[in-house]
Amino acid sequence: QVQLVESGGGLVQPGGSLRLSCAASGSIFSINAMGWYRQAPGKQRELVATITSGGSTYYADSVKGRFTISRDNAKNTVYLQMNSLKPEDTAVYYCSADIRYRATMNYWGQGTQVTVSS
Repeated sequence: QVQLVESGGGLVQPGGSLRLSCAASGSIFSINAMGWYRQAPGKQRELVATITSGGSTYYADSVKGRFTISRDNAKNTVYLQMNSLKPEDTAVYYCSADIRYRATMNYWGQGTQVTVSS
């Protein structure tokens, strides 16, 4: 069994910062790509950022220069540092990971709410 547990969401004013964390636990041999996605009310889930096991990163254009994804492989944890937050960043943020045990499967966390509002 594998679990991804997100934390760090909340309410923040425009221009503020938040740091999301997502820890994987359970039957894990290795973790390949990890990523963050978000879904705003009435919209489709969209990719925010990804990071490979080697540390290569990808960002959606909407968050480039404001968000930073990182990971701690020893802790099976991925982070998303979000700076200069805007109201349009308001969404439920989900982490995703490709985890290898007997086979490689994709797992999702339960989501954490981020609200940017004054």
